[in-house]
Parts: sequence; C-alpha cells; structure tokens
Amino acid sequence: MIVGIVMSVAAIATLCVLAYRLATHALPFMIALAAARFAHGTGAGLVGAGLVGLAAAAASFAILAFLFATARAPILRVTIAVIFAAPAAVAGYAIVHGVAADIVPSPIWRQIFSITGAIAVGVSALARLAAPLPPVAR
Repeated sequence: MIVGIVMSVAAIATLCVLAYRLATHALPFMIALAAARFAHGTGAGLVGAGLVGLAAAAASFAILAFLFATARAPILRVTIAVIFAAPAAVAGYAIVHGVAADIVPSPIWRQIFSITGAIAVGVSALARLAAPLPPVAR
C-alpha cells in the first residue's frame, strides 16, 4: 500500500511537470483536436482532418503568440496568458484525477487532489507565460 502511494505521488509529480512543460501547447492542441474532429465529421477523411487540425494549431499558436508578444499593457498580457494557461489547468486536473482514480479510494480526497493539481499546473503555467518583458533597447 505504501509503495502504491509513493508511486502515485511520483507519477502525479511527473505528469504535472510534463503538463507544465507543455502548457503553451495545450490550447493549440485542443483547438487542433476540435478542428480535426469537425473536419472528420464533415467527411474530410483522416489525412484531411489531420491537415486541418495541424493548420488550426499552427494558426492559433501563431495568433496568440503574436498577440502576447505585441501586447504592451500588463492586463492584456495577463489575459492572454490566462487564455493559454486555462487548458493547462484542465489538463492538470485530468492528469491527477486519472492517476489518483486507482490509488485514492475516497472520491472527496480524489477531488481535493485533482483540484490541487489543476491549481498547481495552472498557476505555474500562468507564471511561466506572464513573465515580464525584457527591457526595450532604444
């Protein structure tokens, strides 16, 4: 039992670090998945749906990265960072909930752990994205 708990905590920590590292790509991935599912549902086929998803991911990442890089007002930068970090928080919740489902028998504690994981991944992704701009050379 103790070995299972230790392995569960290690797996949760590893997956949260992975979610933190991939935080900037969570939103483009979700947009790509939605676009690919829509394209496949309208009869595009697997290859066509994959290309539509890839194009949607590239476009969404390029647009949001451009907006984040050109926004000078701190509130706009934080807003764009929150838009980027929200899917990472959802992914953090899902990761912890999935890992804790087999180890934690109590549904209340599973929710507590899952919400804690979502907060940890979301806040760390937000902190990573909302770093201050470097000084501008004149």
